[in-house]
Amino acid sequence: MRILLLTQRLPYAPNRGDRIRAHHLLRVLSQRHQVDVVSLVHSAEEASHAQEMRSLVNSVTMLRASRLRGLARSVGHLARSRPLTHALLDASGARQTIARLVARHPPDVVVAGGTGVAQFALDGPLSQYPLILDMVDVDSEKWRALAKASWPPWCWVYRREATVLGRFEATVARRAYATLVTTPRERDLLCRAVHDVRVYAVPNGIDAPYFRPVSSPAEAPVIVFCGVMNYEPNVAGAEWLVKHVWPKIRSQRAAAELLIVGSDPSARVQWLARTPGVTVTGRVADVRPYLWHAAVAVAPLAVARGVQNKVLEAVAAGLPVVVTPAVAEGLPAEALTACRIGADADAFARHVLDLLHDTSRMRRAMARSVPIDELSWPARLGPVHRILDEALSLQGQIL
Repeated sequence: MRILLLTQRLPYAPNRGDRIRAHHLLRVLSQRHQVDVVSLVHSAEEASHAQEMRSLVNSVTMLRASRLRGLARSVGHLARSRPLTHALLDASGARQTIARLVARHPPDVVVAGGTGVAQFALDGPLSQYPLILDMVDVDSEKWRALAKASWPPWCWVYRREATVLGRFEATVARRAYATLVTTPRERDLLCRAVHDVRVYAVPNGIDAPYFRPVSSPAEAPVIVFCGVMNYEPNVAGAEWLVKHVWPKIRSQRAAAELLIVGSDPSARVQWLARTPGVTVTGRVADVRPYLWHAAVAVAPLAVARGVQNKVLEAVAAGLPVVVTPAVAEGLPAEALTACRIGADADAFARHVLDLLHDTSRMRRAMARSVPIDELSWPARLGPVHRILDEALSLQGQIL
């Protein structure tokens, strides 16, 4: 089977949430099928990784998405019915480039990795092929939650995006042969909003051997929070952690250190480094040493959709994790044995302090209680092969 995979970011290197799933989906697909990748790229650094993908795929076509152009277009879209997500995730000449590729190499099935690039599958030459949408999460619900947690004017912008993107999600889910999401909760949300569509919960996995610790568990009271640090839920989570939780932890453990690890920290996140005991690293070449030298990981997000890869990575690296209820709802049940759930600042701080009070061996044993090898990417994404076969065999019924 020949597959055209559309992605919102180049699926290499797998160092942020929206690349990780796409990267492993690409690996699973390429084991059995010929794959052409069409990907938006957002920087020269991202584009430089294209060569590393060529051993996995038939071809890689990159579409440069300009942030400034996207922001300018999004302002103009506020008065229209198009999602701002689509204005930001677009590239000049994208549809013409895709048309030329399809003319040379017609796909059997199109797989769209996210609603941001699913827009390309609804018109032009791609509209005639079976479509599998990997929605990952119901993003309109994320915008709705952000609207409730924000002040004007952002709450108005987020509320509009929730409504407009929700309409698009319904349209593309009806067009697709099948839609994939990461959790049963996301599946139920989509099925309540859009009736008579095929929606499958296909969870995220973890590359356990890659994250497995190579040394004894850390003794020092180091807490680590990993993520892309210009992503609003991570930014808000970091602020809440430092302003409301961290003083409670430091009052009991004066030697405790907090590492906020992740690329592109916003000015709000960088400001947090002024707080005693807090370090903001910015982009790091490899997140694993920061996990291996920490005692506890945290995921303090108030708004979270789907599976937070940062939690699975921390557990695979041998760490217990303190999470919010929003994060816990998206985690596989197996992973929850290594987590403590803090619904407010007092509970969150208390769980971190309790784990710091445990011995390093106890913390490592808590992480090892999770059958992490059973959560591998090939095992979790395995059902995609059957869904692809069904889509192709029923092509005549789709169009």
